[in-house]
Amino acid sequence: MPYKFPLTSGNVTRFFVVFNLVLFLALGAMVHNSVNAWMTEKRYAMTDLARAMQKRIDASRFATWQIYENLATSAAGTSPNSNLQETRLRPDVYYLEKTRRKTEALIFGSHDSSTLDMTMRMSNYLDTLWGAENPTWSMYFLNGQDNSLIMISTLPLKDMATRYKESAINTLVDSRRAEMLQQANALDERESFSPLRHFAWQNDHYFTLRTTFNQPGHLATVVAFDLPVNDLIPRNMPLENFQLRQDATQTSTTTTTSDDTSSESTHVALVNPNLEIAASLPSTSLQLVYRVPLTSLALDTLHNLMWPLLINLVLFLLSIAGITLLRQQSLRPNENQSAELDSLRMLNEEIVASLPVGLLVYDFATNRTLLSNKIAEHLLPHLNLQKIINMSDQHQGVLQATINNEVYEIRHARSVLSPHTQLFMMRDQDRELLVNKKLQKAQQVLDRNHQMRQQLMHNLGHALNRPLQNMVKQLVQLSQRDDDESVLDLLDESQGLARLVDDIVLLNRLEAHDWSPDASVFNLQDMLDEIALESLPLLRRKGLALVVNNHLANDEMRFGDRRALRKVLTTLMHYSLTTTRWGKISLEIKTSEDKPNQVLLQLVDTGSGLSVDELANVDFPYLGDTTQDRFGQASGMAFFLCKQLCKQMGGQLEIIAKPDIGTRYNIQLPLALEQQGEQEEKLLEGVTALVDIAVEDVHKIVCRHLENWGAKCLTSDERLTGQDHDVLVTDDPARLNGWALLLAGDEMGHHALNDQQFRVNFNLSNALLDALLALIEKQLSHDLLEESREDEEATPLMSGGYFQLFTETVPPDVKRLYTEAAEKDYPSLAQTAHRLKGVFAMLNLGSGKQLCEALEQHIKVCDDLTIKNTTSEIDAYVSQLLQQGNQ
Repeated sequence: MPYKFPLTSGNVTRFFVVFNLVLFLALGAMVHNSVNAWMTEKRYAMTDLARAMQKRIDASRFATWQIYENLATSAAGTSPNSNLQETRLRPDVYYLEKTRRKTEALIFGSHDSSTLDMTMRMSNYLDTLWGAENPTWSMYFLNGQDNSLIMISTLPLKDMATRYKESAINTLVDSRRAEMLQQANALDERESFSPLRHFAWQNDHYFTLRTTFNQPGHLATVVAFDLPVNDLIPRNMPLENFQLRQDATQTSTTTTTSDDTSSESTHVALVNPNLEIAASLPSTSLQLVYRVPLTSLALDTLHNLMWPLLINLVLFLLSIAGITLLRQQSLRPNENQSAELDSLRMLNEEIVASLPVGLLVYDFATNRTLLSNKIAEHLLPHLNLQKIINMSDQHQGVLQATINNEVYEIRHARSVLSPHTQLFMMRDQDRELLVNKKLQKAQQVLDRNHQMRQQLMHNLGHALNRPLQNMVKQLVQLSQRDDDESVLDLLDESQGLARLVDDIVLLNRLEAHDWSPDASVFNLQDMLDEIALESLPLLRRKGLALVVNNHLANDEMRFGDRRALRKVLTTLMHYSLTTTRWGKISLEIKTSEDKPNQVLLQLVDTGSGLSVDELANVDFPYLGDTTQDRFGQASGMAFFLCKQLCKQMGGQLEIIAKPDIGTRYNIQLPLALEQQGEQEEKLLEGVTALVDIAVEDVHKIVCRHLENWGAKCLTSDERLTGQDHDVLVTDDPARLNGWALLLAGDEMGHHALNDQQFRVNFNLSNALLDALLALIEKQLSHDLLEESREDEEATPLMSGGYFQLFTETVPPDVKRLYTEAAEKDYPSLAQTAHRLKGVFAMLNLGSGKQLCEALEQHIKVCDDLTIKNTTSEIDAYVSQLLQQGNQ
C-alpha cells in the first residue's frame, strides 16, 4: 500500500516553512554569486588599468631621459638657430613660433637663445611622440641653467594665454613651478607622483610624474609630465571613484584570495562605508584604488537581480496565501460551516418575519413546528391542520376559513424532500379589500384634483388673457407716443406676464392631452420676419445684434403647425435675449439634401451659457433657478414647454450650453415642402445691384434674397470697369452714393433717407423687398424726367457748331479719367474732372456738370469705389450725347 502524506495542520505548516527556507537560501546564493561576479569583473578591470598606467609611466620615463640627456644637453653645446622666433605675450611669457602645431610651447621667465633652441627641439620631439594621441598631454621643463620654465602641451596655449583662459594658464603654471621647486629642494627624492587631478574646464583626469636631475654648480633641473587617464578607464567605472595614493602595503600579503595570477596585484577591502578595490603599480610606490559605496553596490545588485527577486517575492506571497486558504478551507471546515449555517438561519428567520402573510411549516411525523412567523403563531391555536389538509386536497390546495370574524385564504403545499412536512400560507382577505378600497379612493381623489387643477388653470388663463392683451396694446401705444424708460420697462413686464399666462394655458392643454398640432400651409420667411420684428425693441434696448440667416427660398411654402413653431421660436428667442448681455444672436434655417422635408433651426447666442440647474428645466419645469437681467427673468417652464411642443409636432429639441461662451438651440422638425408652380418672371428680373457689404454673414443673406427675387448681384471685386448697376446695397453710410440702400439691424422696417436712398433692416425680407421696389419706382420716374431734360439740354449742342468741339475734347478726357483712376493719380484726376466740368458748363449741360462736381468731391476723400461709379456714369452720359449727335 503506497504511503499517503497526512494532510494535517502541522504537516502543511512544516512543508511551507521548508519551502520558504529553500527559497531564501536560493535567493542568498543568487545574490552572493552576483556580487562575486561583479567583484571579479572589477578586479580584472583594475589589473588592466594598472598595466596601462604602468606602460604610460614607463613611456614617460623614457621620454624624460631622452629630453634631458639628448635634447637639453645637445642644445646647450651647439650654436643656437638664428631662424627661431618667439612672440612676447605678456611680461616674462613668450610663445615659440613653429610650423608644426601638434604641440605648442610657452617659456616663462627670462632666457637666452639656447633655451629657445632647446624648446624647439623638445617640441619637435613631442610632436613625434604625441602625434597619434587624442588626449591632452603636457610637459614642464624647469631649466636649472637660467631658472626658466618651459611648458609644452597639446592645448592651444597661445589662444588660452591671450584670450579666455589666461587665469587658468597662470594658475596651472604657478602650481607646477611650486611643485617642481619643492621637488628640486628635496635631495632624497628623485622621482615623485601627484594624486589624480581634474581639469575643471576640460573634464580631464590626470596625474603628474616629476623627475629631478642634479647638476653640479647649478640648480636642479626638473621634468614633469601630465599623464591623462580618461582614455584608460572603462565607461562603467566613474572617474570620481578612483584615487591614486602611496602603496603602504607592498610587502604585506592580502587576506583576500585570487582566482588566477592576473589578479594577484589587486585586493579588496571593506572600509566603511565604501568597498575598496586596490591595484598596485609594480615599478612605482603607487596604488590605484577604486571606491564603491555600499549603497550603490546594493542598488546595482538589486537592479541586476530585479526579475529573480520579483519572482521569489511572488512565490513567497503565493506560499503565504496558499497556506492561509488551505488552513481556512480544508483544515477547519467545521467552524466555517457552522458560521455559514448560523448566518443562513438568521437570514431565513428575518425573511419569514417580514412576510406580509402567515407562514407555517409543520412536521406531522414529530408533531412540531419547524418554521413560523407571528401571524401563523397567532392563528395556529384556532386551526385544525389535519382537516385543512383533507379539505385543500379537494379544492386544489386553496380554501377560505373564518377566524374571529375575519376571512383568511389558506394555501397548502407538501414538501418534496420530506412527505411528512407540510407548508401553510395564510392571507387576510379583509385587510386586502380594505387596502384596495383605500387605493381606489385615493386614485379617484387624485384624478379629481388633476381635473380641477387643469380646469382652474384653463379658466384662469382665459380670464387673464383678455385684460393682459388690452393692457399690452395700450402700453404699446403709450410707448410710441412717449420714450419714457419706465413705460418701456412696464411694457416688458406686461408682455412677460402675458407670455407666462399663455405658456401656462398651453402647458395645461398639453398635460390634459387636449392639444394637437394644427397643420396648414404657411410661408416660413414671413414668420421669421414677424419674429425678428417682435424681438427688435428688446434687441435695441440691450444693444444686441440679430442675424436671421434663412438658407431656404423666400417664397417656399411649408406644411406644419405655424402657431406652435412660432411659439417655440419666440420662447427660445426671449430666453436667449435674457441670457445674452453683449454680442449677437443668430437664427439659421436650413435643410439637408437627402431630407428636404426635415427643417433644422439653429438659434445661437453669445451669452453667459446655461447652468446645470437651468438645463434640468428641460425635463420638468421650475426645477432650477433661471437667469435674470435688468429687463426681466427667464421663464422656468420655457424649455419644458418647447420640448413638449417639438415632441407633439414630431421633432426634437437639443440644447448645448458652454459657460461664458453661449448656448446653441437645435430644433429639428418635419415640415413638408409644398410643390409650387414655376413663376414666369421674378419681381427683380433684369435689375443689377452692386453689393458692398463688409459683414460676411449679412453679405450672404442679402445676396441670397436678391438672387431669389431675380436680381443680379455684383461686388466691388467682381465688377468690371465701366459696368453699370441699378442700385447700390451697402452697410457703410460713408459709401452711400446715388440710388442706394443702407442696411441696418435695428431698423423697424424701412424709411427714406432722401429721394434716392433708403435705410432698411436686412433681417426683414419683406421690408427689404418693399424698399427695393420703391427705390426702383423712383429711379424709373427720375430717368424719364432726366431723359426729357437732357433732350432739352442737348438741343443747343446739336443746333450750334459745338458738336465737333465736344467730340474732339470730351471722349479723350473720359478715357484719361479711367487711366488716372486706375493709377490712383489723384492730382491729375482732379484736373481732368475740373476741365470736363468747364466744358459741360460752357455747353450748358447741367447733368454733366453735376456729375463732374460729384467726382471732384469723391477725389478729395480718395474713395476709389465711388470714383469708379461716377466715372462710369460720366462715360454713359457722354456716350448718350454722342449717339444723339450722330443721329
